[in-house]
Amino acid sequence: MIYIFETRMMVRDYECDIEGIVNNANYMHYAEHTRHLFLQSCGISFARLHEKGIDAVVARVNMQFKTPLQCDDEFISRLNLKKEGLRYVFSQDIYRASDDKLSFRSTFELVCLINGKLSNSEDYDEAFKKYIVNE
Repeated sequence: MIYIFETRMMVRDYECDIEGIVNNANYMHYAEHTRHLFLQSCGISFARLHEKGIDAVVARVNMQFKTPLQCDDEFISRLNLKKEGLRYVFSQDIYRASDDKLSFRSTFELVCLINGKLSNSEDYDEAFKKYIVNE
């Protein structure tokens, strides 16, 4: 897969369960943080858009857990983006940095609510225009 954004993070001890591996719920946090950093790199401010009545919300998630991360592991969170109708589809993968082994594969589908109604967002389309190819 071709990725358009990546960031590095570290596993913190409190993110691990009794088995010494990252608790599944934390992968959602990692993916969300990666999307937030990507949005910031595109000039998007959630707070500013919310003030305009525009909210991007997660509508669907598909997650696959591959190789578990452990305490102090450094990892690389990568994403790609496409648009399908009103949905922004983020393909997000996490790799353990030490050996580039796939740890987590996911797809997050986001939609925009404008003043509470499902709508197309010109603001998001503009911010993502260099990443979304019209077919």
